Amino acid sequence: MLSYEEAQEALTDIADSFPSDIYKELTGGIIIMPEHKLSAHALSDDLYTMGDYNHDQLGRYIRIYYGSFAKVYPGASDDEIIGYMDKVLRHELLHHLEGLAGDKSLERQDEDDLEEYYHSYDSRLTR
Repeated sequence: MLSYEEAQEALTDIADSFPSDIYKELTGGIIIMPEHKLSAHALSDDLYTMGDYNHDQLGRYIRIYYGSFAKVYPGASDDEIIGYMDKVLRHELLHHLEGLAGDKSLERQDEDDLEEYYHSYDSRLTR
C-alpha cells in the first residue's frame, strides 16, 4: 500500500495530467486527507467516502481520503491504488464541472448508486 506521502505525490501527478482549464474556479484545490471517512449513509462499517467535492464558504475544493483507500483496498498494489485514486478524482472533478454548469446528472447517479447499496443491504438481511 502506498504511504500517505507517496499517495500525495501520486495524486499530484494525476491532477497534473489533466488540462488546467478543468480547475477553473476550483479555488481550494485538491486536498488529500490522511483519515478514512465512513459515509454518512453507511448502514454498517461497509461504505466509505473516497472523495468529495465541496462548494461552501471556503470556496470549491475536492478532498480525497487516503485512509478510506487503505480501509477498502488493504491488499491492493500501489498501481491499483493509483488507479482507484485516478477514478475518484475524475468523479469529483466531474461534480465540479457539472456544478459550474448547473447540471446535476452525476448527483442523480450517485443517488441511484446509494439506492442500489440500500437494496443490496436489504437483500443481505432477508437471506
